[in-house]
Amino acid sequence: MANQPLVVHVVGARPNYMKVAPVYGALEKRGNVEQRLIHTGQHYDALMKDVFFAELPLPRPHVELDAQTTDDALIGLERAFGELEPDLVVVAGDVTSTLAGAVAAAKRNLMLCHIESGLRSNNWRMPEERNRVITDHLSQLLLTHSREADANLAAEGVDEDLIEFVGNTMIDTLRANEKAARALAAWKTFGVEPKGYILVTLHRQRLFEEADLLRRTVAALDEVSKSLPVIFPAHPRTQKAIEEGGLADHTTITLTPSIPYRQFLSLEIGAAAVITDSGGVPEETTALGVPCFTLRDETERPVTVEVGTNTVLGQDPDELRTVPSRLANPKRGEIPELWDGRAGERAADAVERLLLRAEVTA
Repeated sequence: MANQPLVVHVVGARPNYMKVAPVYGALEKRGNVEQRLIHTGQHYDALMKDVFFAELPLPRPHVELDAQTTDDALIGLERAFGELEPDLVVVAGDVTSTLAGAVAAAKRNLMLCHIESGLRSNNWRMPEERNRVITDHLSQLLLTHSREADANLAAEGVDEDLIEFVGNTMIDTLRANEKAARALAAWKTFGVEPKGYILVTLHRQRLFEEADLLRRTVAALDEVSKSLPVIFPAHPRTQKAIEEGGLADHTTITLTPSIPYRQFLSLEIGAAAVITDSGGVPEETTALGVPCFTLRDETERPVTVEVGTNTVLGQDPDELRTVPSRLANPKRGEIPELWDGRAGERAADAVERLLLRAEVTA
């Protein structure tokens, strides 16, 4: 159909793909808009990028940038938006690419939609907190995944007409891949039994900035592994720091490079528990009913604690040693509201309504 609105989605880091894919897929099936996908180059490792286009309902990016900094991404996105002239830019989450997409859209006076709006940790030392707050306040459509996110935005004075509670699009991606992930039985690769190991993912900058923290964390995980085997797919930066510090030489932890999404999901499904400093992983474990322990002082996703399986341990890595004993009485969670695998459809509804209103008022 001629003269369809053009929607441009910006992705750059691993979590972006899982959040954007259900929205992209839902809009594509309807056929009421044209779509383009821009990859900023933020995650350049093939396992962190290329695999997602094979496992998710996303095309190869129509535009691929090679942005190594926020400034690079901003310049590249401004140029791309100028050439494509989109009617709407869609960003997701709170990573560098999210912020760059939001600012570039604002500079071009383009409408902006933010998937996963309203999350707040109230920790301004975290770059992610700054990214998400700025992005929210530049957006004309704020798609939220929980009622508390709605409340956060209202408290900041965001017009309620701009906010749409659609649910968690990342859970759509999980449900779409769950059967295939279970069939993988990835735990067999590591010689462990289902519910007989602990899965770890740690990557935040604090691990590398505070003296001795990484060593203490690995030592605590080593202690945990005496009770249950520990499988640690390490982010490239984490793996490099562990190797350069000689921490991999005398540990019983199973360290492995980053792994594809479905393989990681398979390991989550089979784990007795997951230890993380991520924001998204506790959402996945809540949906799967797997106990999760977050090595942070706070979470921007309190719903995973209030009704889910997540326990916030604080930032002291010695708390990791308590995980095996905590599993004697695991936390039983519920599935939060609208985490039902249909958030992408509701998000597509909201996008189409915004574009229709824009057309009527043009």
